[in-house]
Amino acid sequence: MKAQKWNWWPLMMDGSVECADTISYQAYLSALTSSGESAPFMLRTNHRANISSSPYSANISAGITKMPTCPTRWWDYDFAVQFTGRFGINDLTGYFEQLYAHTRLWVVDFTAGIAPLHCGSQSPLLSSGSLLFSENPHAIPHLSIGINNYIPFPGLFGYVELKGGLVHGWLNDLSDVRRVKLHYKFAGLRLGGALPVSLAYEIHHAAQWGGYNGTVNYGNTLSDWWNVLLFRSGGISLSDQLNAQGNHIGFQEFTLAFKHRAWHVKAYWQAIFEDMSARFIGFGTNAADGLWGLNIRQTQWPFIEELTYEFLNTTSQSGPIHDKDGLVFAGRDSYYNNSAYPQGWTYYASIIGNPYLQTDNNRVRAHFMGIKGNMYGFHYRMMASYVDNHGSYQKPSRSHNTALLLEVNKYVQKAWGLDFGVALSADFGTQYGNGFGAYVRIAKSGIITTY
Repeated sequence: MKAQKWNWWPLMMDGSVECADTISYQAYLSALTSSGESAPFMLRTNHRANISSSPYSANISAGITKMPTCPTRWWDYDFAVQFTGRFGINDLTGYFEQLYAHTRLWVVDFTAGIAPLHCGSQSPLLSSGSLLFSENPHAIPHLSIGINNYIPFPGLFGYVELKGGLVHGWLNDLSDVRRVKLHYKFAGLRLGGALPVSLAYEIHHAAQWGGYNGTVNYGNTLSDWWNVLLFRSGGISLSDQLNAQGNHIGFQEFTLAFKHRAWHVKAYWQAIFEDMSARFIGFGTNAADGLWGLNIRQTQWPFIEELTYEFLNTTSQSGPIHDKDGLVFAGRDSYYNNSAYPQGWTYYASIIGNPYLQTDNNRVRAHFMGIKGNMYGFHYRMMASYVDNHGSYQKPSRSHNTALLLEVNKYVQKAWGLDFGVALSADFGTQYGNGFGAYVRIAKSGIITTY
């Protein structure tokens, strides 16, 4: 520990550990049935859009994966190819869940293909979802370059760490505006290093831009990309010329973490911004909106491995008035909506950000709790949420929903090494009505080769 503490640049890439690379396969069959008009909320959201919203559906999927295996090597790589067929009521489709290649050269990461985009400090299995990129939509095809994970700043002995990156993607779904492009960049600073307490600040900024609506060109040149990158005005619409070209959205995140032996505790706050009224850096008139979370992990007792609580509020939106009598109040931020892109912040009709927000219902207060653990080889996850919906400033409405989920997975070596999973979920309230659903999954995975 002392040698690591006084190492002026404690990078992991020292080549001290020999590594073996492994290619594996995975396949699964799944089926869902439910009593309502659609699958329960917690079964059809935050599953990468792999579970249909239909009350009855089934999936078949197969793929191969090579995971990154050597963080101490000066280079590493991974890739995945996975194809899924989905069958539901009026829903028959096939798509690549993943089709990408990623490499790390020293500290810099490069990715190309259809791969999930992650941002924020949440647990991927126990969260309502990040405000920008959640586990809700299909993976988006993109190219990226950057430092994906925190690395120490040279000369500061690991107590100051940085990360950041730039992404260009394609939202090639069947929306009103065709060939829309995605811009995303992020940067983060973390203080603490090996100390038991750390503090981090991150900013994540994304935008839909470009595309074609009939014969209308929304601006698809390098100059237009530069406007989007710098959050500058431009384009053809009056709104883009007065504000910023494209549909911009993002958040600032503050994270306070504590670790001691087997315990890791993390508190985080994501402060959302949608346009210039909310401020790109700093805090604007919508400071009351955002996502607050607390995550606790421990490795001492397997029965309860992790616990999360989150509170989501988006009811402020800089106030109910945008402009009046010639004065601009810059309210009605209307998260996930934009006049130029009627589909809003969606991909193949799935919300890209937090699924508790919808384009027609983006003023919400939601409480979320999740817990997971391992009881004698039965891996379980329980989640519950309550959301109070206010519709939007443009179309006010009131509804509420309580969503519940219990999921259990068990690996059975004697049953040909299969993984069995069962999930039960229910909705209660006026938003989706009362409904119950059951989901079963049988999966098989294994190693193809090690080299």
